[in-house]
Amino acid sequence: VLFLQIVHILNMTSAKIVSFLLHPEESLHSLQNRIEFETGISTGNQELLLETGICLDPRKPASQCVIDGVRGWDSYMVYLFDKSKTVYDGPFASRSLSDCVNYIVQDSKIQLPIPQLRKVWAEAVHYVIGLKEDYSRLFQGQRAAMLSLLRYNANLIKMKNNMVSASQQLKAKLEFFHQSIRLDLERYSDQMAYGISSEKMLKAWKEMEEKASQCAQAEDIGYLDEQIMALHTEIVELQKSPYARRQGEVMESLEQRAIDLYKQLKARPPDHAYSDSTDMVKIIVQTVQSQDRVLKELFGHLSKLLGCKQKIIDLLPEIEVALNNIKEADNSVMQMQGKRQREIWHLLKIACTQSSSRSLVSPSLEGTASTPAATWHPQSSSGNAAPHPLSSLAAPEDGESFADVIRENVNYLELFSSILQEVRQEQNSMMVS
Repeated sequence: VLFLQIVHILNMTSAKIVSFLLHPEESLHSLQNRIEFETGISTGNQELLLETGICLDPRKPASQCVIDGVRGWDSYMVYLFDKSKTVYDGPFASRSLSDCVNYIVQDSKIQLPIPQLRKVWAEAVHYVIGLKEDYSRLFQGQRAAMLSLLRYNANLIKMKNNMVSASQQLKAKLEFFHQSIRLDLERYSDQMAYGISSEKMLKAWKEMEEKASQCAQAEDIGYLDEQIMALHTEIVELQKSPYARRQGEVMESLEQRAIDLYKQLKARPPDHAYSDSTDMVKIIVQTVQSQDRVLKELFGHLSKLLGCKQKIIDLLPEIEVALNNIKEADNSVMQMQGKRQREIWHLLKIACTQSSSRSLVSPSLEGTASTPAATWHPQSSSGNAAPHPLSSLAAPEDGESFADVIRENVNYLELFSSILQEVRQEQNSMMVS
């Protein structure tokens, strides 16, 4: 018996407790099927919360419902909520009276012997204590719902901060992209008259600018931010509400009065005296009325908590969609920026290639003109004539230098032709892209 595991489920939709004996290594899904059979709440709509507001993990066994140790081993509750409902119709009817207590409630002035009255009043005190404990359990269920709401809200705030950060980054990248592409378009227009031009590339850049303007729609998250802030304000107000705190002080004082009244009766000698139950019945009625009031407030507050929680559940997919749109827009801007920079470097390569080809052609032409002059010796009419001023330069021997010059010029011509062909191909490929 000591090793048996019993879980107590408080159904917050009906304020009733159902208990189950857990089988060894029973899964949570199996327990939920049994709960569905007892309560009528389908497994898909069941939300089982611990006192801390943590939802039970379906990957773990059902024994997670039972805490280890001695404290509260037979009073620890798991709170059952119906996810298909956000408005709970409490307060619910108080626990039923026993026959003897109902007897004195029907006629509080009836005279009973002291020994019999002790038994009736003992049950009356137990009833008053039970009403207070019923409220305490339901309040604990409301507190678990509040803690669960705060967990959802923390996740919402985290996703909202990620969304705002991503939106600000996208906005900064779009501003940089617009400024840089405008400057590129201006500089490109300035050099078109004497530099390199490509209508297809110019058209592609303007399309990039229009596409970047469309990407700016993804950074508009103002409507979501307003909803989140309004919801956050509503949650803060619920936390500050007096109904978020225990309201059982009146019931606790009535409980103490009932106990004191029973002690006074118990101290009386068991003689043949009779007495009525007017004072005890008054306490019972006041306790029932107090419970009706606090339960009405409790379930009204609980319905607001569950309504806020449902709003968060509805907002999370919208934030996820907004985050995905921002990421897609961010990737698109970065791809356009990279494509444009590659095209700019391609233009720079073509310009450098043309410049280098001109620098290679000029020295080759100078070399072909100066070599004959440097090697040319004019004929003299007399063998003893003064030497020509250019005779100090090195003269070719046996015609070998002339062949070297011709070979070098042919090499330069082939190099120049290949450079021109490469430039034409690069220009054609750039215009096609």
